[in-house]
Amino acid sequence: MASEDEANAAAEDAPEGKNWRRKGKHDKPKPWDEDPNIDRWKVEKFDPSWNEGGMLEVSSFSTLFPQYRGKDIHPIPQKYLQESWPIVKGALKEFGITCELNLVEGSMTVSTTRKTRDPYIIIKARDLIKLLSRSVPAPQAIKVLNDEMNCDIIKIGSLVRNKERFVKRRERLLGPNLSTLKAIEILTGCYILVQGNTVAAMGSFRGLKQVRRIVEDCIKNVKHPVYHIKELLIKRELAKNPALATESWDRFLPNFKKKNVKQKKPHQTKEKKPYTPFPPPQQPSKIDIELETGEYFLSDKKKSAKKWQEKLEKQAGKSEENKRKREAAFVPPKEDIAGPSESDKATAGNNEIADIAKSLKKKAKDFRKNEAQGNVRVESYLASGEESLPKKKKHKSTKSE
Repeated sequence: MASEDEANAAAEDAPEGKNWRRKGKHDKPKPWDEDPNIDRWKVEKFDPSWNEGGMLEVSSFSTLFPQYRGKDIHPIPQKYLQESWPIVKGALKEFGITCELNLVEGSMTVSTTRKTRDPYIIIKARDLIKLLSRSVPAPQAIKVLNDEMNCDIIKIGSLVRNKERFVKRRERLLGPNLSTLKAIEILTGCYILVQGNTVAAMGSFRGLKQVRRIVEDCIKNVKHPVYHIKELLIKRELAKNPALATESWDRFLPNFKKKNVKQKKPHQTKEKKPYTPFPPPQQPSKIDIELETGEYFLSDKKKSAKKWQEKLEKQAGKSEENKRKREAAFVPPKEDIAGPSESDKATAGNNEIADIAKSLKKKAKDFRKNEAQGNVRVESYLASGEESLPKKKKHKSTKSE
């Protein structure tokens, strides 16, 4: 009651301009609140002298690791964990944490001991085994034990229902030859590993926040990762200018709007009917149609007989049509008894012309060859041919004699 009375009295004595909070003495301004030399975001390194007594209770965490049967992007089988487990065990032993690898159940367990001094190191060890189960290499995962390094495992499997769409968007996050993923790693200063339905990231708190936003926007199809990369590049350049430290950067950042381009449908104009003040004529009812055809006055027996006859006629017509379709498969094709067609004649004529042209070319070639060797005229060649003919005849006649 006394503290409440003091707070009310202080509120009454306070000037009208100040907004006095009635929470007690602990909310009063401190002398170090406005000290520019103090960095409130800096995480001081843990000193074991701060907790000489150690931990009162044993805290432990365990996680399962998948046993991949087929091929995956970065498979971490039991053999790899078994080989790298001594490295993990040695790294955790420095902080007083014990670890156990159970290959039968497929689980990893970390727990505190009497030598543990840092109370938060068990949370770091839990993150370590989570990263190992998500296929992060052991040398990279051990870095999470440092105070400056943090991790975030983003679940992306439940953001999209369609499997094909999910795979396409996950490939969009990776980029051709992992170029998009490398650009995000450089700009955010984080290590990123896309594995199955999760994305494991390691880095500072600020970088992890940027990575989570980029990954979720990509999988939800809100914004392409390339646009985020452009924004990060512009922000990096603006951060170099100290004059813009207190100003808003919205005017420098690009404003990307998602455009859903709708397909233009052809405009269909309905023909306008001439206006008539009278309603359309009433359609005849079933009884009116029966009265017109005379069926109304038939007995029930005759009506059923007529329906049965119509049904039989319909069945007979359908069976004939089916029979015709079946027999059409067995009809032999018409044979062409006539002579060669016009196309065959044309090809034969073309072949003859080609043979004549070929023989003429050969003769012309032989003639040029002989002319080059003997350097004789055509007339002499013909004359010598004429002279040689009778000689051969005489020779034959003498031989016969």
